[in-house]
Amino acid sequence: MKIVSTSATADTGTTSIEAVRHWHRELPGDHRIGLVPTMGALHEGHLSLIRRARAECDQVALTIFVNPAQFGPGEDLESYPRTVEQDLEAAREVGVDLVWIGDRQELYPDGFSTHIELPQLAQRLCGASRPHFFAGVCLIVLKLFHIFAPDRAYFGDKDYQQRVIIECMVRDLDLDLEVVACPLIREPDGLALSSRNVHLDPAAREQALTLSSALFAAEQQWRSGLDSAQKIRDRALMELSGEVELDYFEVVDRNDLSALEVIDPKLGAVACLAATVGGVRLIDNIQLEPR
Repeated sequence: MKIVSTSATADTGTTSIEAVRHWHRELPGDHRIGLVPTMGALHEGHLSLIRRARAECDQVALTIFVNPAQFGPGEDLESYPRTVEQDLEAAREVGVDLVWIGDRQELYPDGFSTHIELPQLAQRLCGASRPHFFAGVCLIVLKLFHIFAPDRAYFGDKDYQQRVIIECMVRDLDLDLEVVACPLIREPDGLALSSRNVHLDPAAREQALTLSSALFAAEQQWRSGLDSAQKIRDRALMELSGEVELDYFEVVDRNDLSALEVIDPKLGAVACLAATVGGVRLIDNIQLEPR
């Protein structure tokens, strides 16, 4: 496994970005490259993306970079989990070919001033309370797409809104790659896997389980024949712990993320939520499959 970072390339007189491009040029022309962008603190959700990429591509590249552009004032940039050595070991075990560890100064040097203006998709759900977030996500993802020139990029549907927005960016900018959506992965007790889960104390973790309980209740109501998004939402919210600080719970269109009043049984929908539990912001969602 090749590891590329600013410190690893310091003695060569090249940047880590140049090293990635050199690696790319040395590959056979018909090799398919799969890219798995992450902020590190890898868990089974990330590893499932890597395994999917490994099964479908000739070369798998993993990126680790806690992207400051997607954090706002007072958010958890400094406390976000950083476990690089464990991440590298996990990457070796699942067969990653190249790990790139991003450097803030290299990616956002002094004088960097480019920003991305996003569509209405980014102003809904998480974007309503974190207006900076998706612009920062798309900026780093677009840079990674240019650096790695992957054939496929893998994103988990735990971050459903993020994946839909990235697909929109790829489509609108005519980028020559496929965005591969991978299923959300849960703990055995239902909690959606997240790097931030390590910050939950035992009491907060118990409260966090009510997030998935609410989504499971929404799915059950949908499967039982209920089409009213408001009634599904009302029933789901009954499951939430009183200690949960809810940001939103919405039943939305799968494609444009607009809030629905009535769900078309032929199309289905997605139930999405975000909440703060024990000081930790968590997101989750569940597919209301067509019936």
